[in-house]
Amino acid sequence: DLVRSELSSGRAVLPANPSHAGLRPVVVGRRFRTKVNANIGRSTECSNLIEELQKVRTALAAGADFVMDLSVGPDLAALRQEIMGACPVPLGTVPIYEAFSRADGDTGKLNDSLLLKVIREQAEQGVDFMTLHAGLLSRHVPLALRRRMGIVSRGGVILAEWMVRHRKENPIYTRWDDVMELCLKHDVTVSLGDGLRPGCLADASDTAQFAELDTLGDLVKRCRTAGVQCMVEGPGHIPFHEIQMNMERQQKVCDGAPFYVLGPVVTDIAPGYDHITSSIGATAAAYHGASLLCYVTPAEHLGLPYPDEVRHGVIAHRIAAHAADVARGLPGARDADDAMAKARMSFDWNRQFEIALDGDTARKRYEATRKSSGSGDDHCSMCGREFCAVRRSRDLASQHEQSGEA
Repeated sequence: DLVRSELSSGRAVLPANPSHAGLRPVVVGRRFRTKVNANIGRSTECSNLIEELQKVRTALAAGADFVMDLSVGPDLAALRQEIMGACPVPLGTVPIYEAFSRADGDTGKLNDSLLLKVIREQAEQGVDFMTLHAGLLSRHVPLALRRRMGIVSRGGVILAEWMVRHRKENPIYTRWDDVMELCLKHDVTVSLGDGLRPGCLADASDTAQFAELDTLGDLVKRCRTAGVQCMVEGPGHIPFHEIQMNMERQQKVCDGAPFYVLGPVVTDIAPGYDHITSSIGATAAAYHGASLLCYVTPAEHLGLPYPDEVRHGVIAHRIAAHAADVARGLPGARDADDAMAKARMSFDWNRQFEIALDGDTARKRYEATRKSSGSGDDHCSMCGREFCAVRRSRDLASQHEQSGEA
């Protein structure tokens, strides 16, 4: 009943294309656990099907709730079919990437008919949710070009260039009713893309970002009127003190539609560690209003991620999601933490590794030092046996109980 109520109000979405065989649907909304998405996908210069399938398996093993295929280049339908077959969680795409690839990377060859054809074919194939940059309008482009980093969204800049070149309005926006018809027919959830998300702290919370957000709020209403599920994508680089305002503003403008955020990345100076800067922002975002976190890997701003970097990105953002859920007081959110405390107090190492978000890494790290230090089961090498506060505290509690003073 709770799921039905949240879905019918538009405060939650359940991306589930009936053509996605073997799908395990996942619900997204503020009344539920914060979810994590992992982006995969080849570029025009790097990776291939085998590597991307490995990334899918790595992301799923690390606990990703959603996967997005951001691949570009030729033969995308065949690539996506293989990825979909290996992906039992909701799979998302960005149709403008395939449309632009089919247009040979030339905005002069890109048109609304091609865009709609790609959306239809991806929907028929079984894609569960699609990022559609419909909120970036021609009047927003001059605002974005005043920025320090301009437009950092791939889909956003393609559409901006198209609008300037053709002197026409965003073709996804002008054909929105046709888009809604296709999405409704195949039960595709719309993820309203933030083509004007800030790419650095200097551009955060500016006129361009919020002008697009206002348009996304109008599109949320049109999605609901059409009977199409939708969520809203949010900013990338935001200083920490502006995160709460951004989350609350989206919730108001978009009438509680689920917010899907990239990070936010809270500083621009940590390349190689942006999974950490992003997870810091993601914790605050999930606490103040976000429902789905798009991971960032250590390779962000540097190159296409390797599978191990995918794992680091997923784990970092699962930590962020869980920390926010505990802080929000979601029922049962702290159960695993309480179980971990019990296992630590009893030195039940196996149970600790079962509970841990990444138990394999925890076990390997524990055993590595244990072999070199000779640590026993009732302590670790951090303090050594004689200085182990947990062991001594447990012994002290036992003595206290035996003395009858408990």
